[in-house]
Amino acid sequence: MLSQQVEALNQEVAFRRATEVDRARLLAAEQAARARLQHLYDLTAALAGAITLAEVSRAVSEVAPAALGATAAELYLHSSRLVPPLQPEDNGLPVGAGGWTDLDRPSSSDGPLTRDAADAVPLALSLEADGVHLGMLIVYGSLSATAPEHVTAVTQQIAQALRRAGLHEHEHRVAERLQLSLLPQLPQLPGLESATCYAPGSDLLSVGGDWYDVYDVDSDHIGLSIGDVAGHGLREATVMAQITAALRNIVPRCGTDPAAVLDELNTFLGRYHPNRMATACYLVFDRRTCTLTYARAGHPPPLLIHSDGTSAYLDHATSPPLGPIRNVRYRQADTTVTETDTLLLYTDGLIERRREDLAIGMERLTEFAHTTSGLSITELCDRFLHHQPEAAFPDDRALLAARFPSPS
Repeated sequence: MLSQQVEALNQEVAFRRATEVDRARLLAAEQAARARLQHLYDLTAALAGAITLAEVSRAVSEVAPAALGATAAELYLHSSRLVPPLQPEDNGLPVGAGGWTDLDRPSSSDGPLTRDAADAVPLALSLEADGVHLGMLIVYGSLSATAPEHVTAVTQQIAQALRRAGLHEHEHRVAERLQLSLLPQLPQLPGLESATCYAPGSDLLSVGGDWYDVYDVDSDHIGLSIGDVAGHGLREATVMAQITAALRNIVPRCGTDPAAVLDELNTFLGRYHPNRMATACYLVFDRRTCTLTYARAGHPPPLLIHSDGTSAYLDHATSPPLGPIRNVRYRQADTTVTETDTLLLYTDGLIERRREDLAIGMERLTEFAHTTSGLSITELCDRFLHHQPEAAFPDDRALLAARFPSPS
C-alpha cells in the first residue's frame, strides 16, 4: 500500500515537472514571438519614417538584423531601377543616397560592409516591389530559427520602402530639373564675376518660387536681384517666371534706383497677382564709385564677405514684402565695396531650420564665411549651398554670389 502511494506521488511529481517544463517552453516561445513582433514593429516604424534612400538604408542596417534574428544586414541595389534616369547620360548615384552597394555601378564607393571571418555564410534575399526586382538584402548570421513567413514579411516591407524612396528621389529630381529650367540665364557682363547655385528643399517634390537675376543696366551700372514667391507649386513657379520677366522690363527704365524698382514690382504683383506675396532684394552696383545701393522687400539681408573672411549683413532699408500692401514707400541704403569683396544673395531656405530662430541661421552664415577665404566665386557659392551637409533643408535654396573686380 505504501509503495503504491509512493509511486503515485512520484508520478504526480513527474507530471508537475513535465507541466512546468511545457509551461516554460510555451512561455519562452511566447516571449520569442512577442520579441519578433516587436522587432517587426520597430522595423515597420523605422521604414515608415524613412523618406530617402539613405534613410531606408540606415533603417535596414540598424533595425532589420534584430527583426530577422541576424547579426547584420546590408543592401545591394539596382540604382537605375530605383531611380529611373531622366536622360540617357544620367548615370550617377542619387545625391545623398549612400549606405548601400550599387549593382549598376560596381566601382561605387558605397561598398559592402566588412564582416568578421567568424560570421556565417551570408544569405541573399531577393527584394521585389510592383513587379520590379530592386536588388538583394544580404543577411549575415543564422536565420534557422526565423519562420519563412516572417522573413518574407520583412523583405516585402523593405522592398516597398525602397520603392517609395526611389520614386521620391525621382520626383525630387524632376522638380529640380524643372525649377532650373525656369530660372533665368544670367548674362556675362564685364566687371562682374558671378556664380549661382540652386537646390530644392529636402521635403519638397514641387517647384517653387525662388529666383535670381543679373542686369546690364547701362555702361556704369550692374543690377542684381533675388527673391522668393511664397508657397510651392506650379502657380508659384509661374508667378516667379512672370516676375523675372517683369523685372527685365522694369530695370532698363529705373534700374539705378532700387526703391523705384521694388515699387514698380509691387504694383505689378498687386495688379496681376493680387493674392500672392513675394520677398525680394534689388541691388545696383556703380562701377565708377564702387557703391552698392540696395532695397529689400521682406527679404533676408545680403551678406558682404571680405577677403579675410569677415563679413557683414546689408540689413538696412527694410520694407514690407511685395504684394499684400499697396503704395509702399520702399527705402534704400548704400555701401562701398572693394574688388576683393564677395556679395552673397540667398533665399531664406539657406538659413531656415525647423524650430530654430532665423537669427541662428544668419549667425551660422557669418561663422562659415571665415572658412571661404581664398575660394573662387564658384567654389564659395557651392560651399555655402552645402555648408550643412547633414541638415534637412525644408525649403528651396537659391544663391547668387558676385564680385566686382576693377577694370583692367
